[in-house]
Amino acid sequence: MLTLDHFVAAGTSLNIATEWVGNALTELPTGNGKHKYFGTHNDLWGMGPTCYLETIAIDRTAVNPASARWFGLDNFVGPPRLVGWILATKNIRNTLTQLGPQFGAPIKLQRGKYTWEISVTKSGELPFGGYGPALIEWHNGFHPSLDLFDSKCRLQNLHIQHPDAEIMQSLLGDLINDDRIIFKKGVEKISAEIKKEQKLIIL
Repeated sequence: MLTLDHFVAAGTSLNIATEWVGNALTELPTGNGKHKYFGTHNDLWGMGPTCYLETIAIDRTAVNPASARWFGLDNFVGPPRLVGWILATKNIRNTLTQLGPQFGAPIKLQRGKYTWEISVTKSGELPFGGYGPALIEWHNGFHPSLDLFDSKCRLQNLHIQHPDAEIMQSLLGDLINDDRIIFKKGVEKISAEIKKEQKLIIL
């Protein structure tokens, strides 16, 4: 079964994306890193032992990658916003076989003690025009959420709005074991409801 691993906001720069999320949560990120393979960098907020929020952007100081950047970042324009959601799987190859080629192929990455495989398409775009999920399989028992300071923020619901939401739900519904993921037919948008103490924050 698949569960939500993390969700992602992007911006035309990391500072812009991180400021947007940080202002909404009134919390600074407590993790960060660089992805040499894709020429990107990120900041992270811990949201409990199994979920985190990531901001990501092109790292202008990095060497341009040989392939398209993930999360469609090569074509990202406009204000910061949520651009991706990533489902954890125990066997990424088996899951991709069930879902089909539009979900891409697994790429193995490593940063420090973290080793993982994540699905990426040749174009870098996520399935369903950028609104479907990526898949991730973590190795060796290490996961960023276990090392991040707990922001005390908790994801309540992640809304995936899309004209083909019914098709997406039909394809993924039997595989997902996470009630926080809600599919809704409409204009393409990813939004999150995050609870911090008694406050509900919408991203």
